[in-house]
Amino acid sequence: MTRIVIHGIANCDTMKKARTWLEGQGVAYEFHDYKKAGISAEKLSAWADAVGWEVLLNKAGTTFRKLPDSDKAGIDRSRAIALMVEQPSLIKRPVLEHSGGVLVGFKPDAYAAALG
Repeated sequence: MTRIVIHGIANCDTMKKARTWLEGQGVAYEFHDYKKAGISAEKLSAWADAVGWEVLLNKAGTTFRKLPDSDKAGIDRSRAIALMVEQPSLIKRPVLEHSGGVLVGFKPDAYAAALG
């Protein structure tokens, strides 16, 4: 059995939908709350290699909008990763690690294709 880990924040609505979907499909998974437990730059770098840092960085959220303009200006991979380590709420949710790779966000069809 391959190890499936879903990363996110416990009280996020999208996280709840993803976890409910996994449970409904009988998919065993581990949950990593990166708001409580933190996240390493190495882990974020691996995800960025897999999906691109632009996909990981949640620019639509309140946390990003509240950043000083100096933090948002000229943002690149290394700056984005540093910001996400400092403020895990900047990471788009959920991030699902599975044997075939990494999925960011929750789309039931994508989950079914990856885990089916």
